[in-house]
Amino acid sequence: MVDKHNHSFFGTTTGLTIQSSSKREPFIFIKCIQKKTDGTWEKPSKGEGKTIKCNLDEMVMMLLVLQRKMKEWVNIHSFKNDKTQISFKWANNEMDKFWIRIGKYSKMLNIAQIEIFKLLLEHMIKEKIENATTMNFDENQKITRAKVIKEKSDDNFVEKKSLIKVEETIIHKDKNLKKIEGAIKRETEKALLINMKGDKEIWLPKAVIKSKYLPIKYDMQSFLVDGYFLEKNKIQFN
Repeated sequence: MVDKHNHSFFGTTTGLTIQSSSKREPFIFIKCIQKKTDGTWEKPSKGEGKTIKCNLDEMVMMLLVLQRKMKEWVNIHSFKNDKTQISFKWANNEMDKFWIRIGKYSKMLNIAQIEIFKLLLEHMIKEKIENATTMNFDENQKITRAKVIKEKSDDNFVEKKSLIKVEETIIHKDKNLKKIEGAIKRETEKALLINMKGDKEIWLPKAVIKSKYLPIKYDMQSFLVDGYFLEKNKIQFN
């Protein structure tokens, strides 16, 4: 079973993308863009378009409408201080047309797109409930491999072992954090390739990134990074 999903529904003037970056995260992203008057499409990397982060509750409500158990679902989506009105509903007297409205963006799905969207939601909800709501351990191992965590103590590094590996989160006492701006160009299990201003690219281990980030490629965003890592590798962060 794959870990990521990304599928787009494009029409003449509006495009909608549904994205799940990991089955271990209890949310998905829905991104909307429009064609501009000059014929080009909006670019999220330039701050254009609209992206919302939908939790499991919202995913279930969307699916209930797609399964025809409800005619529509209207909600005020709230993320931090950003509030967006969203609605998912069937067209009046036309059960082969489905409207999605996110803020000022509207996208109508045809019968094939409706079925694809429904199957995607059913699949992602099932895998996220199985993987994002429980703590997963390797059934083939009674004890996971010891993970060495290096912490700075005075001028020396002291090695400590943790018998249980919990995700990728490592807590550092060092508060020397630096903010850098960039867009995610590539992602591996352990690191992100960040495209910074001036087309400079750097690989950042996920362990040194201390802030939450949107796993959306080519979107400019801020990252709080362990200053020691930047200084050690002579990476300019101002």
